[in-house]
Amino acid sequence: MSLLDVQGLGKSFGGVVAARNVRFGLDRGEMLALIGPNGAGKSTVFNMIGGQLPPDGGTVSLDGADITRLPPRERFRRGIGRTFQVAQAFLSMSVAENVQMALISHHGESRALWGPARTRHRDEALSLLERVGLAEAADRPCAALAYGDVKRVELAVALAGAPKLLLMDEPTAGMAPRERAALMDLTAEIAARDRIGVLFTEHDMDVVFGHADRVLVLVRGEIVAEGTADAIRENPRVREAYLGDAHALAAPGGARP
Repeated sequence: MSLLDVQGLGKSFGGVVAARNVRFGLDRGEMLALIGPNGAGKSTVFNMIGGQLPPDGGTVSLDGADITRLPPRERFRRGIGRTFQVAQAFLSMSVAENVQMALISHHGESRALWGPARTRHRDEALSLLERVGLAEAADRPCAALAYGDVKRVELAVALAGAPKLLLMDEPTAGMAPRERAALMDLTAEIAARDRIGVLFTEHDMDVVFGHADRVLVLVRGEIVAEGTADAIRENPRVREAYLGDAHALAAPGGARP
């Protein structure tokens, strides 16, 4: 049984079909990339899985349980974490406090804060920051960090919910090439070690082909191809979808297949 099972998802906005009969599975420990041209429907699919958008039809199951109609907060409680294209962090708080707030939410303590939040779950927060390489920055304000490090804070915040499934929307957007590779190397390491399924969207094909175990290609709301990086690069329908983007199907490092 797949960790995530998506069956027949569809969504329209007026007369525009954003997703049609989307079907796929994702296993524990697997890195699965969802790619496609601008306007392909990637954000719509992502938001239906995350609970931000209700589908017009189809189902989303996590660990065998139907979560199609659950709100995002309940999906978080059941083990779905998420990062965003623009990093979400409280810049006025310290690095550790950002993670502590996520841990407070995970432990269901948000409505019972009798003492200062900064004293709660600090050791657990420091352990998570150690995993993402930011333990030494624990007491620095997030506003003082480089953007790549803020992305690491966001990853630690997502891990605070002990996710089974991690949704990453354009995780390397705005980052330098070396930072992109480092963040995704770290994510892949954590996913493999903790058996977390990772579904991510990404425009950087070096990131996709360098880190995805499988790739899904979405065009006009439909999945038109699925397979390994090599299979996707050689797929004629995928080439047609990306026609005009010389880099889109390049192998890692910029070499054309």
